[in-house]
Amino acid sequence: MRHNCSGRKLSRTTSHRLALMRNMVTSLLEHERIETTLAKAKELRMEAERMITLAKKGDLHAQRQALAFIRDKKVVYKLFGEIKDRYLERNGGYTQITKLRYRKGDCAPISVIELVGRSEEVKTKKKKSRAKQAMDKVKGLMPGQKKDKDEVKKVVEELKEKA
Repeated sequence: MRHNCSGRKLSRTTSHRLALMRNMVTSLLEHERIETTLAKAKELRMEAERMITLAKKGDLHAQRQALAFIRDKKVVYKLFGEIKDRYLERNGGYTQITKLRYRKGDCAPISVIELVGRSEEVKTKKKKSRAKQAMDKVKGLMPGQKKDKDEVKKVVEELKEKA
């Protein structure tokens, strides 16, 4: 019987499991939303909520405990700054797990774990690759189209400067 044996082993050694959780907690607090398997998400939820509870304490000892677990100092500063303020009134339940699909290949259930009440960031447009930018500039300069020689030289010089 498994009395008082909480947590999942996730088919990993202790050191690998600890490293996995530390990396996932750091990523979750940095991006506020990550996609992972359901078992890992449920295990991650415990550690992430523990870190947010430490942040709500806010003293130096709690900050050092968080620094010992979280891998990035910037994420700890974010946790003790903006994330802590968001959850001062809330008693637990800082994360939400949503089931998405089953992974092709091993049919593992994939889910999204995210911080509750996170601000929905507007997606920025992806930058065009250099090749696409060059093609947009050269589009009007294709053979058979008449353009000024000065304009052609200007575009070619810009492309040489960027390269």
